[in-house]
Amino acid sequence: MTALTPNSAKNFILDNTALMAPPHVPEILLHLADEAHDLWQRTEDELAEIGLPPPFWAFAWAGGQGLARYILDNPSDVHGKRVLDFASGSGLVAIAAVKAGAAEVIAADIDPFCATAIRLNAEANDVRIKFLGSDCIGTDADWDVVLAGDVFYDRSFADRLMPWFAALKSRGADILVGDPGRSYLPKTGLEPLAAYEVAVTRALEDSLVKRTTVWRFA
Repeated sequence: MTALTPNSAKNFILDNTALMAPPHVPEILLHLADEAHDLWQRTEDELAEIGLPPPFWAFAWAGGQGLARYILDNPSDVHGKRVLDFASGSGLVAIAAVKAGAAEVIAADIDPFCATAIRLNAEANDVRIKFLGSDCIGTDADWDVVLAGDVFYDRSFADRLMPWFAALKSRGADILVGDPGRSYLPKTGLEPLAAYEVAVTRALEDSLVKRTTVWRFA
């Protein structure tokens, strides 16, 4: 792979993943890496050669699995609403929101691979999702609900997110976050909604099961 095009991205994804259901969300199928460490290392090295980020889209991270599970089990939180799935990755949470009856779902991610990965995953689940490939932090397109799985892993990123989430919350948006205990999750201003024991791959995490909490910004 020497350049990223929609066709080369599709071929790369299909060659390096398998269609499977995440363990905590068996209702949804995703193109995922089945040999996590080998694929992560190989794809990270290969993508680095052409200046692209690591393949976060190829894995169902614990925060996303927990948040998707919550949305499927509590569809009234998104039903009939306009939903943004921020830092969407594979599109797992966005797909859950569509299945839960959201009126419109926008999956946002700045990784250019995600446009293709999310399209393929949406097709596998027979749902329609809009994709936003720009950095939307600080913007407001009148979303009713903002969903964010596993976004508090980096201090500088968290520092950018908090004022944005606060502004969206203050004008009436509902902000739901799935988090498995990442270091930069805010210590205050969060209401716990549900907690899950989510199976993950040891190659990417520090344990085989991550206790994941879904929080609402209060």
